[in-house]
Amino acid sequence: MMIFYYKYITPENFDNLILVSDGQVLTNLFFESLSNDIKINNFAENNKFDFSTQKKSKGILPIFVQTICWLNLYFYGKQPDFTPAYRTDNLTPFREKVQNHILGISWGKTLSYNDIAKQIAAESGIAKMSAQAVGNAVGWNPICIIIPCHRVISVDRKVTGYSGGIKNKIELLKLEKIKYKTI
Repeated sequence: MMIFYYKYITPENFDNLILVSDGQVLTNLFFESLSNDIKINNFAENNKFDFSTQKKSKGILPIFVQTICWLNLYFYGKQPDFTPAYRTDNLTPFREKVQNHILGISWGKTLSYNDIAKQIAAESGIAKMSAQAVGNAVGWNPICIIIPCHRVISVDRKVTGYSGGIKNKIELLKLEKIKYKTI
C-alpha cells in the first residue's frame, strides 16, 4: 500500500503538521515535532517522510485539499462545517468509546479525563472507570485537531498530557478561547 504525506505550514505559534493518507482518506494528522516518535504515529521504524513528491506533483490528493481547507478555517478561528474523510486504524472497542466522546466535545468546550471515564462507566454499567486509561486512549489519537483530543483536560482545568506537545495544546485552547490553567 502506498502512503502519501503532506506538510501543512501552520500559523506562527504552532509546530507544522504532517498529513498522511493512503490515497483515499486521511490516516494520520500530527504535529511535525513528533514525526520521529514512531510509536505514536503507528508507522514502521524505517519509514521516512519524503516530501519530494509534494514539490514535484502538479496537484495534491483531494483528501489533502479537503484537510488543508479544514485546517485553514480552523486556524483562522472558524469552526469548519465539514469533516475530511479519515480512518483510524487499530481502533479497539475502548478507544472507539473514548474517540466518540472526544468527537462530541464542541468547539470552545472541554471535558476532563475523569468526565469521560464516568460517562463510559455509566454506559458500560460498571461502578468506576480509570481516568488514566482514558488518558492513554486520548493520547493514542492518530488524527489530532479533527478528533479534538486537545479539548480533554484535567478535572482542575490544568493542561496535562498531549501527544502533540503541551505548547501546541495550549495554543489550540487559546485559539478556541478555552480557559485553562498551566501546571
